[in-house]
Amino acid sequence: MYVMRILGIDPGIAIVGYSIIDADNDSFKLVSSGSIQTDKNKSDAGRLCEISRDLEQIIKVFNPDTAGVEKLYFFKNQKTIIPVAQARGVIIMTLEKNSVPAVEYTPLVVKQTITGYGRASKNEVADAVERMVDKNNKNWPKLDDTVDSIAIAVCHARNIQCDLSRYVSA
Repeated sequence: MYVMRILGIDPGIAIVGYSIIDADNDSFKLVSSGSIQTDKNKSDAGRLCEISRDLEQIIKVFNPDTAGVEKLYFFKNQKTIIPVAQARGVIIMTLEKNSVPAVEYTPLVVKQTITGYGRASKNEVADAVERMVDKNNKNWPKLDDTVDSIAIAVCHARNIQCDLSRYVSA
């Protein structure tokens, strides 16, 4: 079976969480994870350029086959919705520009896929995804955005497997 390299992305204007996992059936290995943290003293345009530049570097280093990106569905903070939407646009554009096919998932779908319950708390999702992923003796990330990106990558891996299983004859 082919091991698929998946980039998970939790978008934001201040912090973009990212992770790289290798998926082989229902086995997930964490290759790398971290965050892109933009300079709050820069203009929005400057911050968006930072996100694109850093994401391109991640793509060059890890060469993902595909990406899962969190989709905006509802936002409590009216001040941040436009900058976060702009960051998502830059992320999607950068993935397309670098020939990395992307699929978007709402937080509800990620929670449902990871825990089996669409209203799971952040801690429940983090605990479940930590049990699913082989950390390869690496420290588990502390930043919520990075942990969320791992959950998005695992969600994407599981959804790809579901889609592919339709085409495999028994």
